[in-house]
Amino acid sequence: MTEMSDYPKLECPFVRKTYPISKEDWKKHGSELQLRTPEVYLVTPEVSPGFEWVFEDSETIAVEKLDGSNVKMKIENGRLVALQNRKNIIDPLQIGHGKTFIIEGVFRALDKGYDFKDGEHAGELIGPKLQGNPYQLDHHIWYPFEKTISSLSYKTYQEHPKTFENLSEWFRLFLRSRFYQKERKIKFEESIFAEGAIFYNFKRKAEGKSWQAKLRRNMFDWYYKDKIRIEGI
Repeated sequence: MTEMSDYPKLECPFVRKTYPISKEDWKKHGSELQLRTPEVYLVTPEVSPGFEWVFEDSETIAVEKLDGSNVKMKIENGRLVALQNRKNIIDPLQIGHGKTFIIEGVFRALDKGYDFKDGEHAGELIGPKLQGNPYQLDHHIWYPFEKTISSLSYKTYQEHPKTFENLSEWFRLFLRSRFYQKERKIKFEESIFAEGAIFYNFKRKAEGKSWQAKLRRNMFDWYYKDKIRIEGI
């Protein structure tokens, strides 16, 4: 099968710094908080050079970041010809062994009637075998990034001053999962918290400039403070 390009790594729009934590706390809660070493890598109020557009450009939108695994597909003449989990090539005809849940997710997406034109399409695979299944799904589904932009964007992003303090409070108290809300058919305020947000600016993309960035809730110090002691903060 053809190897496709890996989906580009998205950077944080804030400068991040590493802070040590108590080794005792790390032994107790490190696995739960997905910390491989006794330290945390957190955002600071300083904007990373080149990412001012995230906060200053009115063309920037914020979209829910789904918590799963990145998967790309390639369509030619209406047929699925390549499938890839990051750089790992997946053979959809392999039935002896392999990650069949990836195939399940992709075909469930196709069954939903998404209109996949010829070319490469990237998306997030979510479900029972991924990231602890935060959306409480009983099956796997591949959700195209194109669909997140049209269906999972936060309309209020441009309505408030985008200071570090405001964004921190938004992520801490109000960044709910639009996917979970739609899946469960519940009120927005009843939804679980989203993993984070992806920022897009399509005007900058057309100009050949940087146009994507990401910010997760676990990049803020308040995400950890109830369970671990962070030194230097």
